[in-house]
Parts: sequence; C-alpha cells; structure tokens
Amino acid sequence: MTNAAVDSRLFEPTTLGALRLPNRLVMAPLTRNRATADGVPQPIMATYYAQRASAGLIIAEASTPNAVGQTYPNITAIHNDAHVAGWRRVTDAVRAAGGRMFLQLQHGGRVGHPDTSGLTPVAPSPVPLPETIHTPTGHQEAVVPREMTTDDIHATVADFAAAARNAVDAGFAGVEVHAANGHLLHQFLAQGTNRRTDAYGGSVAGRIRFTVEVVRAVADAIGPERVGVRISPGVTFNGMEEGDTEEIYRALVPALADVGLAYLHVVFADPDQPLFQEIRRAWPGTLIANPVLGWGRPLPADGGRLAGERLLAAGADLIALGRPFLANPDLVDRLRLGAPINQVRDEGLMYTGGESGYTDYPTLPAASRPRAKTLDPVGP
Repeated sequence: MTNAAVDSRLFEPTTLGALRLPNRLVMAPLTRNRATADGVPQPIMATYYAQRASAGLIIAEASTPNAVGQTYPNITAIHNDAHVAGWRRVTDAVRAAGGRMFLQLQHGGRVGHPDTSGLTPVAPSPVPLPETIHTPTGHQEAVVPREMTTDDIHATVADFAAAARNAVDAGFAGVEVHAANGHLLHQFLAQGTNRRTDAYGGSVAGRIRFTVEVVRAVADAIGPERVGVRISPGVTFNGMEEGDTEEIYRALVPALADVGLAYLHVVFADPDQPLFQEIRRAWPGTLIANPVLGWGRPLPADGGRLAGERLLAAGADLIALGRPFLANPDLVDRLRLGAPINQVRDEGLMYTGGESGYTDYPTLPAASRPRAKTLDPVGP
C-alpha cells in the first residue's frame, strides 16, 4: 500500500439536487440475486449496501415495477408493501452508516420467462430474445413476448410512477429509470426490437415516446429532482440492435432535459467518442458516466480511478463504478490511499446467493483509513 493520499477530483464533495455528496464516486446498480423469489430484499442486503455507504451515492440494483417486468430469479421488486418494507430495512441501514441511495426501476420486457414470473413477457413487438435465459430450473430458450397494446403501455407508465412513490416510501432519496442494456425502455428505443407502426414506433419520435412518458410520469409522481435516467448508446447487450444510435439519442436527450431531472447516467461512456461529447453538450444538468473497464476482465490496479478522472476531465460530474464496489466495500478509501484493489473472486458468486462473494470481501485496517467527512443531513 502507498502511504501518500491520491489527489483527485473524485474525492471532492458535491451536490445532487438537495443531496450533499461527500465525493463524486457512485456505486452503479448491479443485479445480485439476493432477494426472495417474489422480490423482497433480504436482511443480508442491508449488510451489503451499508458496507458500501462511503460512496457518494449508491444506486441500488434494478427493481421491477410490476410482476411481468421480472427478468431473472431472485430479482428485487418495488410494487407491493412487502417490497417496500424489505427495502426500508436496507435504506435505514445505509442511512445509519452515513450513505445516500437511489433505487433503479427496471422492467425487463422480453428479458423474462414464464417459469420465473408466471407470466408471458411483454415487449414493444413480438421479437424474442435471441439467446437463452436463466430461470429457476436453469437456462431455457427465450419465449416470444406478447406485443404490448396501448392500454398495456399506459398501465406500465402508471406502474413506473407507483413504483417511484413506493421507493420514496421505502426511504430512497430518488429513483433511476433504466432505459439501457436491452430492457423494456431500451427495446422501445431500438429498431431491432420495436417494429410497431403506431404512435410508439416507426420514427425516432415514436420510438422515444414511451421512455419520455415513463420519465415524465415518474417525475410528476415524486418530483424531477429525485429522478435520474440511465442510457446505453450503442450497447448490444441482450441482443440489441438500435440501428440509428446517433439519431435516437440526439432526440431523446433533449426531450429528457426538458423535464429538469436530477441526472443522466451514461453506461460504458467513452470520453473520446463524439456521441458522448454531444450528449454532454446537450445535457444541462448532472451527468453520471460509467467508464469502460471490460466486463469479465480483471479490475485495473487503480480500481478505475484513471478512467474516472478522464471522464471528469471530459465533462462528467459523477463517476459510476460497478464491479470495483462489489469487490471493495471500502473502495473510496482504497482509491484515495492508492491501496491495492480486491479482485472479483468468482463472477458466478455475484448471482448465487449467500455471503460468499457478497458481504465477505476484506476491508482495510481501520488505522489506515482516512477520517470520513461528516455532512449535514440535507435532502430527502
């Protein structure tokens, strides 16, 4: 371990709406499959998130706004009283440890299976996931999703708004609407999955309509200052084919900017890409950027610090890191001290349940940690 503290903008205090953040590091939302079968967060999740409360902001893992939106087994949800109570235990623990949390709202769309949710998945068009999907009985072929009717679309918009209200009731400071990585909102954005000819398809204006309606409904429900949106321009996860990436986000980002949201979160952001620079110019508020660290590769020795600093220099305001926070509960201290980074021991442990690979990663000795800054409790 080096003894000299690292001088970096990553450790500067900042604000996000009414929240005071002790640093610019965000724990990105990553599914960990530790909920019950019906989506209730378990007590071990309170331990896991409280361990990572030194992050400037924690964005908790994707939670479904309704039953048909469930993606995989043991995914968290936020559409009934039991879900709210389970998440309340988590937010209470994080708040007691000095942290701040948003909750990501995610509807899987075609990324789902009847053996998991008990329901046929829905999507903008009946285009199945072009790969197998994990279910309670193992990997199975994806099913053809049911094309959503206009009534389905309106009901889903209402479900997102209700889920946002539930999240606030559960103690979250806000929510992140997931419009990325091949899930339902992203499916509406992309040509490969949205083959509709009605008002929610066809042109770019039609394909962004559902996402904009969801975001506006969520903002109306809890206030725009409590709402962020996650996007993934050009990402091909879950068989996505956007087709006209630049045109989509040139239309979507200004439409979302008009809502006055807390932030926009760009996944796998590359500061050298013209589209990232264009998004930064078009977005008037806080921009969270998630750097490209290489999924499945070893974590960089600096834990993503240099990649984060490059994005700050390119105009990002906050830096979201996923796997570095999973393997390093005290990541902020490790980056500040230039201390060695824990590697993710086994990617499979991320999804298997229990303490192993979840709450048992080692932390630095207490004597070597810098004294944490204490902030006044401002914000929701």
